[in-house]
Parts: sequence; C-alpha cells; structure tokens
Amino acid sequence: MANNKSAEKRIETNKRNRLRNRFYKSSVRTLIKSFFKELQVYKNSKTPEGKEKLKKVLSSVYSLIDKGTKKNVFHKNAAARKKAKLAAYLKSA
Repeated sequence: MANNKSAEKRIETNKRNRLRNRFYKSSVRTLIKSFFKELQVYKNSKTPEGKEKLKKVLSSVYSLIDKGTKKNVFHKNAAARKKAKLAAYLKSA
C-alpha cells in the first residue's frame, strides 16, 4: 500500500503505462500473425491481389511498431529488427 502521495502517483502512472504497453505489444503480435496468414495464402496462390493485401497488412504492422517506438513501448533497435525480419519474409515470398 502506498504511504505517500508520490507513491500513489507512481502506482497510477505504472498502471497507465502497463495498459498502453500491453495494447501495443498485443496488437503488434496479432497483426504479425495476420501477416503470416496472408503470406501463406500468397505463397499458395501468387495473385497480385494477394500481394497488395500482404503489403497493406505489413504497412499497418510497421505503423503500429513505429507508434509504439515513439511512445517508448519498443526500443528502437528492437523495432527495427522486427520490421527487417518481416520485410525479409515478404522478400522471400
């Protein structure tokens, strides 16, 4: 239990940050899963529409990763590593 005002404020701040971090991390994981699902579909069919859909999903993943990096949810090198890995998967398709 908090004994003073600053400790109470830290508890509230930590709670807010935890929820924000959880939102970004889980959303990025979910979008990455949908990216891999689209990648499998594209590898099987190789249609131009599939490639466009794949690029659209990748763009939204990039966007969310960048926003999370700006809010210090992800370290900048970790974000760059995630993005590079996804780009490599797209390139190999």
